[in-house]
Amino acid sequence: MKTSAALASLALALCRVTRAEPATYRIDPNHTHPMFEVDHFGGLSTWRGLFKSTSGTITLDRQAGTGTLEVRIDTASIEFGHDVLNKVVLAPKIGDWNGLDAAQCPSAVYTGTLDAFVDGAPTVAHGELSLHGATRPVTLTILTFKCVPEHPLLKREVCGADAVGHFNRADFGVNAGLQYGFSQEVTVRIQVEAIRRD
Repeated sequence: MKTSAALASLALALCRVTRAEPATYRIDPNHTHPMFEVDHFGGLSTWRGLFKSTSGTITLDRQAGTGTLEVRIDTASIEFGHDVLNKVVLAPKIGDWNGLDAAQCPSAVYTGTLDAFVDGAPTVAHGELSLHGATRPVTLTILTFKCVPEHPLLKREVCGADAVGHFNRADFGVNAGLQYGFSQEVTVRIQVEAIRRD
């Protein structure tokens, strides 16, 4: 009886340790497309676009209320719904001002930590965005967060979220349109799904 009780206690302890370990998730590129909103001619209109190619990793420990994320965006995958504009913004220069220069700066990377957990769900990401050779702090507000213990198609846990943040693109040297009064503020919206690794 004592041996059985000891084994049961050991199994329970191991179970608790296992649950406490952070899980790692791979960002699903088919369901993760960061969107952005930028000004056109000082409030004349708002242009919206997205990036079609994204990858990265998320770690999450919901019990401890901790986590990390790395999101890597292929800048050449930008899509405005306007083929000419897509090419223009990827160039090193737009007139005398700077474009994304995708040839020299092929990736934008956001790395950060998940914070302010409520009922096991993060509500904020504090991190840094590296873009166009510069790195600046950017905070994301996580509007929704949900995990499905067993995705009906993938047969494993999948977590998803929707987040929003803001930054000034001129801080990264991407300042095209400044001479015409374009606001340099960018709103970025990231919808993400990530698949748990075995």
